[in-house]
Amino acid sequence: MDFLQTAPQLVHPYRNDRTLLALLDRVIPAQRRPALDADLDALGDYAQLAWERARRSTSRTPVLTRWDAWGQRVDRIELTAAWQEGPGLTTRHAILAAGHEPHEHARLEQFARVYLYHLASEFYTCPLAMTDGAIAALKASANQALIDRALPHFLSRDPATFWLSGQWMTETAGGSDVGHTGTLARRDEAGQWRLHGRKWFSSAVVGEAALALARPEGAGDGTAALALFYVETMDGAARKPELVVDRLKDKLGTRELPTAEIHLDGLPAWPLGELAQGVRQVAPMLNVTRTWNAVCAVASMARALALACDYAAHREAFGRPLIEQPLHARTLADMRAEFEGAFVLAFEVVQLLGRVEQDLAAPHETALLRLLTPLAKLWTGKVAVALCSEALECFGGAGYIEDTGLPQLLRDAQVYAIWEGTTNVLALDSLRALGEGLDALRTAIAGWVDGCHEPEAVAPIHAALQAASRQLQASRNDRADLEASARGLALTLARCAAAALLARQSTFARGRCDMRPGAALRRFVAHGLDRLATANLADTRLLL
Repeated sequence: MDFLQTAPQLVHPYRNDRTLLALLDRVIPAQRRPALDADLDALGDYAQLAWERARRSTSRTPVLTRWDAWGQRVDRIELTAAWQEGPGLTTRHAILAAGHEPHEHARLEQFARVYLYHLASEFYTCPLAMTDGAIAALKASANQALIDRALPHFLSRDPATFWLSGQWMTETAGGSDVGHTGTLARRDEAGQWRLHGRKWFSSAVVGEAALALARPEGAGDGTAALALFYVETMDGAARKPELVVDRLKDKLGTRELPTAEIHLDGLPAWPLGELAQGVRQVAPMLNVTRTWNAVCAVASMARALALACDYAAHREAFGRPLIEQPLHARTLADMRAEFEGAFVLAFEVVQLLGRVEQDLAAPHETALLRLLTPLAKLWTGKVAVALCSEALECFGGAGYIEDTGLPQLLRDAQVYAIWEGTTNVLALDSLRALGEGLDALRTAIAGWVDGCHEPEAVAPIHAALQAASRQLQASRNDRADLEASARGLALTLARCAAAALLARQSTFARGRCDMRPGAALRRFVAHGLDRLATANLADTRLLL
């Protein structure tokens, strides 16, 4: 009889996620759980159905139709089924609205939903992240007219009135250096601002609104002269003629996401605030969108690990299941330890964001959020790529076959290290946050490890943190050396924070006779926390 392999099954992503359940058990009050559990259970159901649906169908990508049959410019984008379902799921389960409720746990309850919905959404969560960031920027601007105009749509629980917002910052000459922005803002005869120029990378062109950087006519050069504008893209059911979609991007991954190059030919716009310092007005968005990035990276890890573990339990080789093979079992355990470290760090940032937004933060927590947000985004993005790559190996040749759905996990994971700032951009950003942030991190780590019954795991945390402090001190007068060391410093501090958070979870779980988090802590620390490296600038120049 021919040997046939059994395809991996996706176990229920909520009911079987011990790490998420343990976090919610520790943090969310019992009276809030029934309503939250209902949404999370439904999103887990949807994730299972979406996985099976994707296996039964030929994958589709968005299709841009520029003109209709009679020559009318329409720029119509046909979306996948998951994207068409996005507004209904988002509003039904309050995936955006839950994060803006007036209570301490709003952000945690929101991002638990995001974590479960992300992969099933086919990256519909990308424009949701942009919309959430736009909400933050609008609130920070105190522009009440725009707040009253846009927020009821962005936070709507009715798909008929729900809007998405894009974020139009990137141009061909700029990238992360938005000071090269060439989009021009000009007033018309009626005094209305209008935008003219080309945006090279728009991840939410199908939305109803966007925030865009532009240079007001007559303003000077450089970043400081830029302004941040709010625009709307639709005129009823039709796209506004002043917004022209040039093409959709052909990307390595996230192919269901319609990323576009666009031209703005006089699109009406409204400034959020003063006609300068637009980049500063973008800043409130970053804590939000980078948090989405980190949580979605962790969600990809969870999916890869769940499928690899299910496959290992059923795939027999050399007379027994893979899960009983010592080296394979160790590989999966190593992956789980890294995943759990990434999970606790990402969701600590979620909770910090919520406390800061609700004015409930301890004195050190605002500085801690400023530091941990780029660290979490940076590190989880790198871990997601490594873990998804390792997961594909766990399937052997099947991990390399497109119609298994497995290669897509790795292709999509690469985006986390690129969106919202590359690893180097985030490493340099974390340097700027270390002034107050390092002391805040020391304070936080001391609290997280307090009472931990794993002294052999706690000692390396303090040792690595001290080593990072010494390297910072040694480089304080050499900016080039400090910047060259930024990546190693960031990775070390992220791993220290993750280990300390695992220690806190281990302490909580031990009181409930759950020894598993302690095992994750010990395995994670055994992988090493110190990623510091001395930068030899002369050698760097020789190697380039």
